[in-house]
Amino acid sequence: MAVFETDITEYPLISRGKVRDIYDIDENTLLLVTTDRISAFDVVMPDPIADKGKVLNQITLFWMDMMKDLVPNHIIATDVDDYPEPLRKYKDQLQDRSVLARKAKPLPIECIVRGFITGSGWSDYLKTGEVCGHKLPEGLRESEMLEKPLFTPSTKADLGLHDENITLDAAADLIGEDMMRKVEKLTIDIYTRARDYAKKRGILIADTKFEFGTIDGELIFIDEALTPDSSRFWPEEGFEPGKSQPSFDKQYFRDWLVAIGFNKQPPAPNVPADIAEQTRAKYLEAYKLLTGEDLKI
Repeated sequence: MAVFETDITEYPLISRGKVRDIYDIDENTLLLVTTDRISAFDVVMPDPIADKGKVLNQITLFWMDMMKDLVPNHIIATDVDDYPEPLRKYKDQLQDRSVLARKAKPLPIECIVRGFITGSGWSDYLKTGEVCGHKLPEGLRESEMLEKPLFTPSTKADLGLHDENITLDAAADLIGEDMMRKVEKLTIDIYTRARDYAKKRGILIADTKFEFGTIDGELIFIDEALTPDSSRFWPEEGFEPGKSQPSFDKQYFRDWLVAIGFNKQPPAPNVPADIAEQTRAKYLEAYKLLTGEDLKI
């Protein structure tokens, strides 16, 4: 059963974003539901990708568990049987695609890390020799692995608008120099561990983004972690710098939109059944490669 959006009447809906529905459970707790909505170019499509939300949620839980010695996370419960009683009648919609989470105060930046030069970073490098203020060596090829991962924060845009890359100084102005340096190190440490693990599983993580928040001054890992929506996953087999790479993430879906001439503005086109199924297969393949298991559907 695909879940495009939820309608839980017992608790207030705080937000309905590109993918997540968020409900206010009590003064300390949120319900985060990862739906099967798919967005591209910051536009939400009118048709879901079945089971996509389960893949994103389960991959996030997998990584957050792996990183819990580096940073605590916001997870309270993941099994609907452990949720407040009024939520249990929604088990068919919520199981495997939702979490109860502690409320945190989100930092006002996206913590982006780039391990390979691709996407907008490659475009900027061709123009300036830099990526988000980081001067890079001459002669790099598209998709080449960088000597050291780069921390390249961005602003957080409202739904329908685009995030903007910012300098480290601008990030420090937003969150303070000490916090900026702390999340810079944490972002690179999490990425490096994930990159090394994923490589053993046949996946290259080209880049990704994290979100952090604070609870009583303590830094907390929130939102999603190293999913096909927030990362570029490339197959290691056949990897060859000097060109763009095939991917397990939603780049396949973006490429389809470009091919049909989508102008990157609403309204979005309907998603043909074959495109939806192929996109779904890429999400499920990414999950299996990372965890070694088939997703329980």
